[in-house]
Amino acid sequence: MVRNKPVTLAVAVVAVLVVAGSAVLLNGTSSGAPSSDQYVSELDQVLTEPKTPNVVIRCGANEERHLNADNLVVSPGIPFGAHHTHEYVGNKSADAQSTDASLSAASTTCEKDDLSTYYWPVLRLTDGTGHDAHADGGGLHGNTGEVLRPKSVEIRYDGSPVSAVLPMPRFLRLITGDPSAFTHDYGPDTRARWGCSDQPGRYTTKYPLCGNATTLRSYEFGSCWDGNNTDSASHRTHVVFPLAGGMCPAKTFPIPRLHVTVGYDIPPGHPFAIDSFEEELRDPATDHGMYINVMPDAQMAELVGHLNRSR
Repeated sequence: MVRNKPVTLAVAVVAVLVVAGSAVLLNGTSSGAPSSDQYVSELDQVLTEPKTPNVVIRCGANEERHLNADNLVVSPGIPFGAHHTHEYVGNKSADAQSTDASLSAASTTCEKDDLSTYYWPVLRLTDGTGHDAHADGGGLHGNTGEVLRPKSVEIRYDGSPVSAVLPMPRFLRLITGDPSAFTHDYGPDTRARWGCSDQPGRYTTKYPLCGNATTLRSYEFGSCWDGNNTDSASHRTHVVFPLAGGMCPAKTFPIPRLHVTVGYDIPPGHPFAIDSFEEELRDPATDHGMYINVMPDAQMAELVGHLNRSR
């Protein structure tokens, strides 16, 4: 999918927020901080997840700073096809030109030879100048500010609460969340989940003001596979989300449920925002994540075996 150059929607907002006892001036524009109503102190939604066995794979927190404005899942072969910058853990070679063969031959930041690639939009402090102020994915696409390094990244695979799971096929591609949530009027693909480390079990779709606590971004991926395809035209219909209670819809089969949780220590009093398409105005609801499974088959079999034996 190739995106046409978007029309900039300049929305000038000047507001003052009180964060951790200090005043923060937010100049909300399409290229700066979002408007003040996108930041909240209260996490208004309760997270309910079934208790299932899980496997955590350590992949680091992108200490080597693997960043690019590509999107191998949605825009393969198109440099800067994301129009915003992504942060990666796992496969060290992932970019627009990657193929299944090149991913299989690469090295990884993950343990257990997990060559999979996990990625999401960067988070920036919007009151400063970033390294890419005049580059694609950064300032040239309306995303300004200093890129924040994650404090932590957790990669977790959960089992099904109602049945055994099947192995994910190698080179399965997944997306969660809607990078166009704002212009899609926050439709059904919106799955942004922001939280604070001192408020477990609660989240919001807006930017949380966590004070001195760690700010969390969580991504839950679909876990009901059609049994045939590793991708689809929408990058969504081949793997869908379970029904209430955890049962998969008809003609789909349960596979391990991937969760990625990214933590940041944001300096109190500083405005921040994720990268987005320019017309999405860096809305927090546009948060999204992508994944390509490049685990060796033996490792996937071991992971699935653990999830099923522990049920």
